[in-house]
Amino acid sequence: MSRSVTTIYKICPRDAWRAAEAAGAYHGAPVDKQDGFIHFSTAAQLAETAAKHFAGQSDLMLVAVDAAALDGALKWEPSRGGRLFPHLYAALPLTAVRWARPLPDEVSGRRPLPELDA
Repeated sequence: MSRSVTTIYKICPRDAWRAAEAAGAYHGAPVDKQDGFIHFSTAAQLAETAAKHFAGQSDLMLVAVDAAALDGALKWEPSRGGRLFPHLYAALPLTAVRWARPLPDEVSGRRPLPELDA
């Protein structure tokens, strides 16, 4: 699976992303720092991640990252239900970011997601 996935995704607060842009790298959210790696999702995992970890939150960014640009710091490890999730054991360099866009807020408890690269 990991070899075929070229784009991975990170959801984060807009102010944290703006700070990353100013610093030149994203160092992760508090949960990332606690776990020792930055959590990412594939396109197929993103809706569940948004619902589970970002329900009710607004002013979020969706960041698309070129997985191949992360070299050996990216590991695919089992998480929810044993599925493999991408975990980055380093800061995210902005040079690996394909794009960053505002993530729509929830509407009636559901968050619309943009069309994504698988």
